[in-house]
Amino acid sequence: MTSELWGTVRDELRASVGANNWRHWIEPIGFQSVEDQVLNLRAPTHFIGTYVTQNYGEQILYRMTRAGRPVQRLSFVVGAGTAQAQPATAADPAEGAVPAEAGPVVPAETGGGLDPRFTFDRFVVGKPNELAHAAARRVAEGGPVSFNPLFLYGGVGLGKTHLMHAIAHELRAGRPELKVLYLSAEQFMYRFVTAIRDRKMMDFKQIFRAVDVLMVDDVQFIAGKDSTQEEFFHTFNALVDARKQVILSADRAPGEIRDLEERIRSRLQSGLVVDVHPTDYELRLGVLQAKAAIHAAEHGDVVIAPGVLEFLAHRISTNVRVLEGALTRLFAFASLVRRDITLEMTQDCLADMLRSQDRKISIEEIQRRVSEHFNIRLSDLIGPKRLRSYARPRQIAMYLAKTLTNRSLPEIGRRFGGRDHTTIMHGVRRIEDLMTADGQIADDIELLRRSLEG
Repeated sequence: MTSELWGTVRDELRASVGANNWRHWIEPIGFQSVEDQVLNLRAPTHFIGTYVTQNYGEQILYRMTRAGRPVQRLSFVVGAGTAQAQPATAADPAEGAVPAEAGPVVPAETGGGLDPRFTFDRFVVGKPNELAHAAARRVAEGGPVSFNPLFLYGGVGLGKTHLMHAIAHELRAGRPELKVLYLSAEQFMYRFVTAIRDRKMMDFKQIFRAVDVLMVDDVQFIAGKDSTQEEFFHTFNALVDARKQVILSADRAPGEIRDLEERIRSRLQSGLVVDVHPTDYELRLGVLQAKAAIHAAEHGDVVIAPGVLEFLAHRISTNVRVLEGALTRLFAFASLVRRDITLEMTQDCLADMLRSQDRKISIEEIQRRVSEHFNIRLSDLIGPKRLRSYARPRQIAMYLAKTLTNRSLPEIGRRFGGRDHTTIMHGVRRIEDLMTADGQIADDIELLRRSLEG
């Protein structure tokens, strides 16, 4: 059956185009028919159909032909693009379908590109992300808020996209009458360029300025692209002036995004800017416990031994995404070989991940990077001076030495001018407290961590 064949091809594309691209572009596509070697598919919007044709069309045609159903061309009908979508008929039109000749519509894209796992009830809250979670929850209620835009920023795998998707899911469930548009900055840019090329800028403006909630992920990608920034600025202003909610995310704060126009930077900073901090041990353990419960329900015959989750929370500290991937691999392996998850199995199964986490970072390298970052002499960082301009960077270096190396506190103390281990412990605790209260310190540590682990 050709619809089943399309399902097989659709699944095969995940490996070749990548999970993120597959989720955004292929997953929303539904099968309609094959006629005269033309594969007719259903897409939620004209844009998605055009994008898939231009970027993945040849792959689709090749895989369909290889699977035994030769096709030479793709054709898209605009409608509810899901894998289960059926062809629309006059008596039973597909939900949300619009005829090709209809005027511009606001796509209800809170479903097609969203990960069903990224909901609020699956988001583990801890000190590093509690403010971001509270702000996202407030916006998700759908009523007027005192801050617009909401700007979430932080490193890879810390939960920004999870919160964005959770907001969209919550709005779709609680305020279905709202027109919510979620997309990446890259998709915004592609739509803009396509609209210019096809001379449909009025359609583009009408679509984006008719929404009630606009959500744009990874806005740092528009930096340096002058025309896209220009249109983004006007779209942003129009929505905020009309009291429509804007929610944005990036990998760094607005003030740190290079090549971003000053007027855009200023507007982005006019709302609530929230840092999603790097995870701490307690939060990583909480995430593992929550994910382990989900996996245990799926693999009921797999038992995870005491101490395994604590071991992973200590050893894998880069980001939550890597942590979740490690747990998924463990449960899959244990299920296949019909064994319980022990600490020994964990070390064997995740040997490559653990090695990558254990890149040898020396205390000397940390001290050098910190002194360069704060523009102070290495001798002053290590020396006895207690001036604040030296003491705070010194404590940050102590914290990084404790969290990024396996050196003991006494050994770290010896490398910091022969200081006692209690001094190192005090410095580490002081920085842990400041990271939750001082966004600048958290930013400094995140930048230093990335440069050291990169």
